[in-house]
Amino acid sequence: MNDGRSPRPAAIEAVAEVGNPTIVATLTVVAALLPMLFVSGLMGPYMAPIPVNASAAMVFSFFVAMVIAPWLMVRFARRALHGGPAHAHDGGRLGGAYRWLAGRVIATRRSAAIFLITVGVATLLAMSMFYFKGVTVKLLPFDNKSELQVVVDMPEGTSLEATQRTLAAAARVAQDVPEVSSMEAYAGTAAPFNFNGLVRHYFLRARAEQGDLAVALSHKSDRKRASHAVALDLRERLAKLPLPQGASLKVVEAPPGPPVLATLLAEIYGPDPETRRAVAAEVKTLFKSVPYIVDVDDSWGEARPRLRLTPNREQLEFFGLSEGQVFDSIGAVLGGSTVGYSHRGEGRPPLEIAVRLPQSDRTWSERLAATPVAVAETAKGRRLVELGEVVDATRETGSWPIYRRDGRDAEMVTAELAGQYEAPIYGMLAVDRAIQQHDWKGLPKPAIRLNGQPADESVPTLLWDGEWEITWVTFRDMGAAFGVAILAIYVLVVAQFKSFRLPLVILTPIPLTLVGIVIGHMLFRAPFTATSMIGFIALAGIIVRNSILLVDFIRHSQGEGRPLRDVLLEAGAIRFKPILLTALAAMIGAAVILFDPIFQGLAISLLFGLASSTLLTVLVIPAIYIVLRDDGRPSSKPGRRPPAPTGIEPVPLREAS
Repeated sequence: MNDGRSPRPAAIEAVAEVGNPTIVATLTVVAALLPMLFVSGLMGPYMAPIPVNASAAMVFSFFVAMVIAPWLMVRFARRALHGGPAHAHDGGRLGGAYRWLAGRVIATRRSAAIFLITVGVATLLAMSMFYFKGVTVKLLPFDNKSELQVVVDMPEGTSLEATQRTLAAAARVAQDVPEVSSMEAYAGTAAPFNFNGLVRHYFLRARAEQGDLAVALSHKSDRKRASHAVALDLRERLAKLPLPQGASLKVVEAPPGPPVLATLLAEIYGPDPETRRAVAAEVKTLFKSVPYIVDVDDSWGEARPRLRLTPNREQLEFFGLSEGQVFDSIGAVLGGSTVGYSHRGEGRPPLEIAVRLPQSDRTWSERLAATPVAVAETAKGRRLVELGEVVDATRETGSWPIYRRDGRDAEMVTAELAGQYEAPIYGMLAVDRAIQQHDWKGLPKPAIRLNGQPADESVPTLLWDGEWEITWVTFRDMGAAFGVAILAIYVLVVAQFKSFRLPLVILTPIPLTLVGIVIGHMLFRAPFTATSMIGFIALAGIIVRNSILLVDFIRHSQGEGRPLRDVLLEAGAIRFKPILLTALAAMIGAAVILFDPIFQGLAISLLFGLASSTLLTVLVIPAIYIVLRDDGRPSSKPGRRPPAPTGIEPVPLREAS
């Protein structure tokens, strides 16, 4: 501003200088975000607000930067504009530091190539951390909730009192956990359910052998451990609780995202029920062999025992009784009989007055067999006929439950993950390896499918479902959204620079974000989640914006006949400070959500991805120019602007469309 121009024309010229690349850069960020709006499945509604709000914020910030910010500078910063120190186009101290570092990188074509190879190897190493499990993947991290649920499934036919005793024992264990503030037990009736309970059909849990223990935790500010850590501790304590054969006890956490029947769910399809149950039983055994797979259960359980009371027609004819009298007696004894209602008034429902046996006495015994049915006339006179005289009681195994998905019979093996790995993909891989190594003892080894029901049910098939299905759909759609974003960014850059090759250079720094992202997740020991993927996709637009601003400056300076290295160093030195300040502003905003349980992955991606890609982009772009279009002319001394030589024209890195 100290070149003699008045503030207003200077501001207008400054906006005009960066106007076109800034427009394209803003559109690239929007193009990177908007495709995420079309993520399908249950995660779609969770993610839709992010691309919509972020894109709207980018467009609004563009108008603020291009209209309001220049006006404010002219209106309120006159003293700074006129009285500040003369600003040479060298970028100040940051520019000097950049010139020192970049000058060594692009000193020769060999040094530039070595730098690019080093950066490429670092990127590949960062990507390999996913394979070597240095960074684990998960759909969403566990949230810090204020409630837990202990689900008890006793063997079929267990009495209500036995279920209550098991719940009481579980409550005594849970009350020793310091973070537990209160509990409510529900035996033989459904507990109040949330969204997770709605999907898992907890509202149907009304049998005598089913129980729920609702555990309330103290407020987040009053405890040091998150609810997930409390759940892991409670699960270990409850594992020592003695349970009868066939009983299961599960610790259920409210998921941060869409709920599923179970985190790890294997659906077994096959030609007949016996084969399906036999294969599923072996798969259940393999589930239990993996140390970080817990709360293993199945859908068929134990066949419910059945008491069959069959009227003895000969005895009925002998006593002169009817089957209706027998059935009425059985119904009154086992089902009870309503004798009236007590009206309470004030619009409240009346109370039922019923006569029925206690739950513990509703089993076939000598006492129940002695229940009187009617008074009959016999050869010896009138006598009281007992129930055991006119019915034959037999105990038998009931039928197995039938589960169908989309009209196809299936058996299910369910489990949760806790400990070393907590994402379904790792449990799936462990079980898949165990299936290949297992001795199936005459049973056919099931085929494994990751998505979609099998077309042929003549052979057993294991279909992975549960959280994996949502993970598959979410990352598939986000990967497609990322591809669409890259294509849209490429089209925008082609339209801006009228070149098909130059946009490839501009897109090169996108993978560099993975270096910082992986390092950040390793430092925080955080899994790479869907929110981390959102940050990675958003960074594609942000980093391309930096590349566009840098390349646009280089293109406009190349036509002056100066050495290519001078142009590259000047472009980087002048653009480095605004690029760095923009990145720091975004990083400060991301730091606010760094310790949020759900959005920590997004914050890590933005913080560390911006840090690594910003520092590498301003070095990678010049290095690519030197490798592809080196003019062989050395750089002049820093600060000197040599005259343009005659007869030499550098070839710009572009081609006409």
